[in-house]
Amino acid sequence: MARKEKLRLGAFLMIPGHHVASWRYEHSNAEGVLDYGFYRQAAKTAERGKFDMVFLADGYAVHERFPQALEQAVQVRLEPLTLLSALAADTERIGLAGTVSTTYNEPFHVARKFASLDYISRGRAAWNVVTSNTEDEARNFSRDKHLLHELRYERAEEFVDVVRRLWDGWEDGALLADKEGARFADRSKIHRTDHQGKWFQVQGPLNVARPPQGHPVVIQAGASEPGKELAARTAEVIFTAWQTLEEAQAFYRDVKGRLARYGRQPADLKIMPGVFPIIGRTEEEAREKKARFEELIPVEAGVALLSGLISFDLSPYPVDGPLPELPQLEQVNGGKSRFLLLKDIADRDGLTIRQLYQRIAGARGHREILGTPAQIADQLQEWFENEAADGFNIMPPYLPGGLEDFVDLVVPELQRRGLFRTEYEGETLRDRLGLRRPDNSFAAKPAGSSASAG
Repeated sequence: MARKEKLRLGAFLMIPGHHVASWRYEHSNAEGVLDYGFYRQAAKTAERGKFDMVFLADGYAVHERFPQALEQAVQVRLEPLTLLSALAADTERIGLAGTVSTTYNEPFHVARKFASLDYISRGRAAWNVVTSNTEDEARNFSRDKHLLHELRYERAEEFVDVVRRLWDGWEDGALLADKEGARFADRSKIHRTDHQGKWFQVQGPLNVARPPQGHPVVIQAGASEPGKELAARTAEVIFTAWQTLEEAQAFYRDVKGRLARYGRQPADLKIMPGVFPIIGRTEEEAREKKARFEELIPVEAGVALLSGLISFDLSPYPVDGPLPELPQLEQVNGGKSRFLLLKDIADRDGLTIRQLYQRIAGARGHREILGTPAQIADQLQEWFENEAADGFNIMPPYLPGGLEDFVDLVVPELQRRGLFRTEYEGETLRDRLGLRRPDNSFAAKPAGSSASAG
């Protein structure tokens, strides 16, 4: 069934690629992991392809539990907000999305940084809201253990609420710069946050005026019950991971169906599953690429990756044996949705530990699609037109070539089918995603219902 709107595309930039062995692949730029020029090239390639945004993941630890894997996997990355601020100067239209955790940050800092990025980029900033879930991260922030799953989401919900109130603290038009009248700002349009909650006490107002987009676009990635509820209330884009059309459709219906109770419409939320494309000019070439990546995976790195994703140490178990008996879902204090997804794959297909880490070493639980440009486009079109996705977060296996192949070979195919834009529309990331500019929560109140700053 044809849809009136176009699909959305994000370029998920993991340097030098999403496959755990990408740094060993002969056509990847393994030396460019900390090279700003490499990121700039990738962002400009995505912009040439008319992508909606580039997206950066983040974490706050080097994971040392598996010493050999520490030697065999890329564990360094540039800090997203610093990097995106630089990219704002070297790009013109593409959105700039960065991950910042609500577990080990403060709302005032996050609100100020993303408001600043939105000004620097002239309305192209997006915040990917995550909760941190590893003890390695906890130990870098004066904790022995990370917060329980339900508490992480409770804190995240309050965190997002405070950030949004901070963004609203200055109404549109509060800045006057009236030299003759000696009024730089209209005090009646500046509001304290005055938040007193379980996790945060924040006076406000923010010392940055309301961002150009009103609020930078809010992205969320959780697929657990608390994650879906948080997304339905606060998110404008969801990055999610599903293997089958039926699973993706069920998630799409579920989350979109929750929006009404928060006074929201289905168009207020874009669902963009992650997709790991292996592209060949022939299907045989694509399969040869996949096989080459699989043979480059060091065993220790594969086991470590899988162990981290399911929050369970698999290193004592035979790599060519089945998964051991895993804990019940309620006992998992890491990423619950990813744990369940990977366990289901192993159970459904009868995979050994080695086969499972080979299966997920690139997509990491997201959907892998393989084939010619037309075959890749077929698979994206099927999900888009059957309400399993509003767009996709593209995860190139390696860089720069994996993204260049998508832009040069797949994007033209999507454009020929009328599924994707040929030129950017609108001025801001919100415009391009088809998201409305949010009302100011203070301005919408009757006069005198909230205290002004001062």
